[in-house]
Order: sequence, then C-alpha cells, then structure tokens
Amino acid sequence: MDGSADTLRFEEMRAAMVASQLRTSAVDDSRVVKVMGEVPRERFVPAAARPIAYYDRDIALGNGRAMNAPLASARLINEAEIASTDRVLLIGAATGYVAAVIAELAGSVVALEEDATLAAQAREALAGMANVTVVEGPLVEGWAEGAPYDAIVIDGAVEFVPDAIVHQAKIDGRVTTGVIDRGVSRLAAGRRSEGGFGLVDFADVDCVVLPGFSKPPTFQF
Repeated sequence: MDGSADTLRFEEMRAAMVASQLRTSAVDDSRVVKVMGEVPRERFVPAAARPIAYYDRDIALGNGRAMNAPLASARLINEAEIASTDRVLLIGAATGYVAAVIAELAGSVVALEEDATLAAQAREALAGMANVTVVEGPLVEGWAEGAPYDAIVIDGAVEFVPDAIVHQAKIDGRVTTGVIDRGVSRLAAGRRSEGGFGLVDFADVDCVVLPGFSKPPTFQF
C-alpha cells in the first residue's frame, strides 16, 4: 500500500473513531471533537500498533507504560474546559499525542513525562508545535516551574492527586484525572478553591494506570 493510500485509510479510521467513540459518549466540546478528528494518532504509536491506533483500547508503549484509549483522553480533555488562552499542564505525556491535541486548544502546554525514552519520542513528534514544552521529571511531583496553570490534565489513573500537583493549579483552575480504586478505574474532575480541592467522578471509563501515584500506607495498630 502506498503512502497516499495509507493516509486515506488512517483518515477514514480517524473519522470512524470520532463518530463511534466520541460523538456517542458525551464529548460535547466541538473543538475537542474537531481536533481529535485531525491529529494523526498513528504517528504517536509504535509502528506495529498503527493498524489499531484508533481502536477503543489502550496501546502498549513499552516499559510498563501505555497510551489511553481515545475516549478516555477525550473525556479528560473535554472536562478540563480548556480555553484558547489557557496554560495547561499535562501529566503523563507519553509519546505526545494528548499534548498535540491540547496544544490545538490551549495557549500553551507543559507536557510532563518521566520516562526518558517516551519523552524523547514526544519531543520529536511535537517538534513543529511552538506552544508545547516537553519536560522530564517524576509525574507525581508535577511541574512547579511552570505554575500556576489554568488546567491540569492527568492522562491516566492514579490512586490520589498529591497536594503538590493541586497547588500548581490557579485558584478556580481545573484538574481532570483517572482514578483507580481496588482495580477499578473511573474519570474525575475538580476545581481548586481557596477552601481546598475535591474530585467528582464523571464517567466509568477504563484508564491506563500511571506509575508513582500509590496512596501512602496508613498506620494501623
């Protein structure tokens, strides 16, 4: 199959993903739908996984990491209510796909990844996007150097959101994340306020688990 035929095939798969996964599942921000219908997800997955790049499933990236299924990332981005002037922190950038989507919606994106191999792949894939900065560091610490952020998207499931990350959001800033509890994941969102922060579940959607976010053990007699 030549390059033009490959391109057409991926465009058809992308359109099918939008129609069957996003439009039917409460992704109601038309900008998110439009951008995810344009960003070539196949460029951000391993070559062997390109035929399944738009399937409703996560994709293994190696070293215990995986890319979320399209719907999980779409719902997290949708609930973050990203405006065109927003500064956004993405935690768990992996190979850069979600950063590429958010970059089309926001003013600027800091894409945090702790795996050096994935971060290098993200930098290469995002090289033409001037409003994305890929940084390396522990996901659980966030990226305080770029704070405060209008929105923080944690593109994976965590057992808890550390205060260090919450405090990197502006007051009234949005945080969206996957949450995992006893092996079951769901999606949740919250806003930082002067009085604190809390998450509210908004969807029962499977989400890949991010490393480093296990709850600290509690002391028991």
